[in-house]
Amino acid sequence: MPLPLYLLALAVFAMGTSEFMLVGLVPAIAPDLDITVGAAGTLTSAFAIGMIVGAPLMAALARHWPVRSSLLGFIIAFAAAHAVGAVTTSFPVLFATRIVAALANAGFLAVALTAAAALVPPDRKGRALAVLLSGVTVATIVGVPGGAVLGSLLGWRATFWAVAALCLPAALGVLGGIPAGRTPGTGGDGPALRSELAQLRRPRLLLVMGLGAVVNAATFASFTFLAPVVTDTAGPGELWVPVALVLFGVGSFVGVTVAGRLSDRRPDAVIAVGGPLLLLGWPALAVWADRPLVLFSLVLAQGALSFALGSTLIARVLHEAGGAPTMAGSYATAALNIGAAVGPLIAATTLTTALGNRGPLWTSGLLVALALLVAFPLRAVITARSSGEVPRPSGKIPG
Repeated sequence: MPLPLYLLALAVFAMGTSEFMLVGLVPAIAPDLDITVGAAGTLTSAFAIGMIVGAPLMAALARHWPVRSSLLGFIIAFAAAHAVGAVTTSFPVLFATRIVAALANAGFLAVALTAAAALVPPDRKGRALAVLLSGVTVATIVGVPGGAVLGSLLGWRATFWAVAALCLPAALGVLGGIPAGRTPGTGGDGPALRSELAQLRRPRLLLVMGLGAVVNAATFASFTFLAPVVTDTAGPGELWVPVALVLFGVGSFVGVTVAGRLSDRRPDAVIAVGGPLLLLGWPALAVWADRPLVLFSLVLAQGALSFALGSTLIARVLHEAGGAPTMAGSYATAALNIGAAVGPLIAATTLTTALGNRGPLWTSGLLVALALLVAFPLRAVITARSSGEVPRPSGKIPG
């Protein structure tokens, strides 16, 4: 894999840390800004909504900009939003910075996904996506627990400053490692924006986007509410929450890495094997959530299976959106974040039922079942070579 891919992954790591770090910071933000915990929790929703809206919007705005300048601009905006967030005493300002950060994150990821696909031959898009998404998985392993520890020791503002600081090496990496040139497909011979948006009428593209969103919704339905399962249902104590998060992150890294080597050549195998195992894992986790050893083992396994299946489906989005070379990354980003926003909302409704803390785990199982009911009969359609894919003569970003 080309070195620029790993430099892009470094920036994704910083942004992934920011996206998930509020899970451990909300209790500290609320009293500091004199707001309720519920109000502080809306900062997470603000980020998710910004990601969903920002992906296509930012990609459309940046489609005629040089790739390196686009990525660098998004990183600088992201860092600035965190610097402002770190010093403000106003909740509305902090809320606004989360939206700005999400827009910058969405724009970066949309352009980075497209750039990553252009850096490699078409038959290695899955591996390129795996490298890029490894930044997110490493964020769950190192960044989020590290942010929680830093927030506990130095206050939540220190975590915001740390994320801003992480953007510096990422910016230098983009500046030194990404070749100067325009986003693939732009320029005189590039398709018009209307033509790229028209790709969204293609049933196969909508199918894989929908399946990717549902699987990601299942993942975040349980990941978001994993802490109370560990502390209340399993009962080992709050100190074990970071352990569970790290295990889930380790599993997701393994899943993305393994699936990245299979999703280009054998996506059908990933769906056929990983899908049923993922489906069995969520109910098993719900049933045995009160047994810490089983809980932690299944958290590791579900992290791997969730990201293996999810990243494979998102790779199919990039394949199916080959006729939209500058917007394909935004379609993949939108699918990911629609799932990340909707999954926790659905899961939250189960917490007040008789299912209690296990409700989100059952929700994840039902969502995966829904995805597989659609995916299995259409597996040949999902994994076939896309008629909308535009072959690339080389693995370089066109200048």
